[in-house]
Amino acid sequence: MATSCQMWRPDRGRCFKTYGIVTVLFMDLVLQCVNGYLSSPHVGHELSNTRDANHGPVITSPVVPAAASASPAIEESYSSKCPSGGPCSRLPADCMLCNYHHNCTYRKPANFTCKPKEGVHCIGESGQKQTNFVLTISCQFCWQLDPSQYRCSNSTNCMTVSCPRKRYNATCDVLDHVHCLGKRRFQKRLFCNWTGGYKWSTALALSITLGGFGADRFYLGQWREGLGKLFSFGGLGIWTLIDVLLIGVGYVGPADGSLYI
Repeated sequence: MATSCQMWRPDRGRCFKTYGIVTVLFMDLVLQCVNGYLSSPHVGHELSNTRDANHGPVITSPVVPAAASASPAIEESYSSKCPSGGPCSRLPADCMLCNYHHNCTYRKPANFTCKPKEGVHCIGESGQKQTNFVLTISCQFCWQLDPSQYRCSNSTNCMTVSCPRKRYNATCDVLDHVHCLGKRRFQKRLFCNWTGGYKWSTALALSITLGGFGADRFYLGQWREGLGKLFSFGGLGIWTLIDVLLIGVGYVGPADGSLYI
């Protein structure tokens, strides 16, 4: 390449230009690597890791070894809500450890071997303390339970008055005294069903009496439609009549998408 530049002197400036571009690109790549290294989370921790190494191994995994016993805080949390001295079959699900299996018929009674957790004491039918007992429950997963046996989070960001009806992703937790298979916390898609405190009777009364001034729409939070009815005198009565019918059948609801009380 150097020989070529010496032979073709008119192109020597082009060669220097090419070298300059390559040099700039190389320096830019080096700067990016240096910035990436300095911004990485491990920079600044080498000294602390070296200091910790002198005192013994450091466990960086968040997983607790299976052989380790439960911490006093966790044991106290379930011991406070676990009655001691009562029947073993009436213990809450969080107070016992059961050997659940799926070799059973759906919704048929199934027997499982259980034992109370550490620090929890219970008695059997004979009145004696038991460390192992048999629990009889219905063979079904937690998400297959009746809705009255679990509680789900309620969403206030979805429209309840819509066609088709909208759903939301809810997080559900099984009640303490209910036993089931699988995870006790699960996700479920439920219909939007919440209320913001608006009364259907009040909205209908306002629509009949003061609908020509948009009072019904103002009450439901629909101020744009309320202003339209106010300045058009209820659409010369036509809009007022239509709103009475729509509110009466429940088609027009609160602006926030909630249900009537």
